Amino acid sequence: MTYEETVSYLYNQTPQFQQIGAAAYKPGLDTVKRLSAMFGNPEKRLRTIHVGGTNGKGSTSHTLAAMLQCAGYKVGLFTSPHLVDFRERIRVNGEKIPQSAVVDFVERFLNANNEAATEPSFFELTTVMAFDWFARNDVDFAVIEVGLGGRLDSTNIITPMLSVVTNISFDHTAQLGNTLAQIASEKAGIFKPGVPALVGEATGEVRRVFTERAAAVGTPLHFVQDNPALKKLERDNICPADGEAGDTYITDSFGEVTFSLTGDCQSLNFATICRAVDELRLSGVDIPNEAVRKGAAEVCRLTGLMGRWMTVSTDPLVICDTGHNVGGWQYLAPRLAAYGGKLLMVIGFVNDKDVSHILEMMPRDAEYFFTRASVPRALPENELAAKARDFGLTGNAFTTVREAVTKAMETARRLPQTPLPPLIFVGGSNFIIADLLSPDGPLGGIGKIS
Repeated sequence: MTYEETVSYLYNQTPQFQQIGAAAYKPGLDTVKRLSAMFGNPEKRLRTIHVGGTNGKGSTSHTLAAMLQCAGYKVGLFTSPHLVDFRERIRVNGEKIPQSAVVDFVERFLNANNEAATEPSFFELTTVMAFDWFARNDVDFAVIEVGLGGRLDSTNIITPMLSVVTNISFDHTAQLGNTLAQIASEKAGIFKPGVPALVGEATGEVRRVFTERAAAVGTPLHFVQDNPALKKLERDNICPADGEAGDTYITDSFGEVTFSLTGDCQSLNFATICRAVDELRLSGVDIPNEAVRKGAAEVCRLTGLMGRWMTVSTDPLVICDTGHNVGGWQYLAPRLAAYGGKLLMVIGFVNDKDVSHILEMMPRDAEYFFTRASVPRALPENELAAKARDFGLTGNAFTTVREAVTKAMETARRLPQTPLPPLIFVGGSNFIIADLLSPDGPLGGIGKIS
């Protein structure tokens, strides 16, 4: 098989949530356990950190991996979804899994599966591919991001050395439940007997769910919000270019640290990250302060993280963010409102999500460019425009992200550039960001990482 044929098989022959949504969701661990056994249970040879939650788990996973990498360890990193290249999901010290390794794994699966007749989903197959690649590379640690939920997620066959849940908000309610307590119960399913667990934010019923689950399982549990152990000193310009600025913190454990991922949501994530490093140190992992500082400052370069308040153009100013639910937009909305200049909003969503609560949070005085991503799950742009009008959001509809962003950039260049330049924000869905960054996108493939 060629790499192109292999990726086509992964996308088209296995149910893929990223493309078709709930129809691809296969709750339960039986299939992934059988699949992993076909490859010798590679996860049993790994020291892992398991990271779940509704928002922030990607930023947290990438930053922990960067800090461990800066401490001199070989680090595996498994995250989802990818934005441009399937191989973004599986990295060792920031390097994507080679095309040849993807082909080799799928060929080994197909050969072994002639007798086993296992029918894994896309995510189940990808999860075991990651475990297999990390084990074959003898990584020192593997940071594993939960795909969806926790209790029944394919990644939950691991027994980690640390479990992390960042926060709980409404997302994937069809699969995880219609209340925050139900969602928290699914997320708490990653707790393991005797394995320390951190929860970044939890109040009320959500906190009770985590406390009761930890007691039932025998998990030492810590709530980071009770003692965040850091203080933000200052906030740089709202639109820093990647790698050039960040938010500076004084931390109890590591001194002064600049975190290149900015915004109020990242302050909460960073507190959880710092506590996670403290827990790893308590378990005997040597992570010098300098490794923490370097990993925090250079996480995007070290791990390939994209799409977190990411500046993709400065002329005109274009920023994208993968925030795609109410929990994400409770931080994005005030950040956009605080800009002080003209806002041009390029937005799109998937069709299986109630976006009403997000739309009501968006700025009313912005100009909107409604669009749809190039996936079957995309909400048609005209339907989105009609929904948005009910919330006082007006603008035109465009059939592709490329067309919408190009028009927004043309508009921005005609507007006054002082005292602040117009800000083009692109978001609403991971798939919108994927189209923005793709080689065929309006910016010529800025997201194509070697």
